[in-house]
Amino acid sequence: MASHTWQKSSYSGANNDCIEVRTAGGLVELRESDDPGVIVRPPLFAFTGLLNSIKAGEFDRWE
Repeated sequence: MASHTWQKSSYSGANNDCIEVRTAGGLVELRESDDPGVIVRPPLFAFTGLLNSIKAGEFDRWE
């Protein structure tokens, strides 16, 4: 990700109920699309750990 533009998942619909991400100055930034005034800047290792957990299916819902 080499952009300063906010990006959201291609799985998100047209409504604003998702998490957006961007990189800025070597930092990862996250915000909610429906409340863009609050920006979270997690440490890179924490963000990488979150992505790895998501990819591993640790947050999959079983219905």
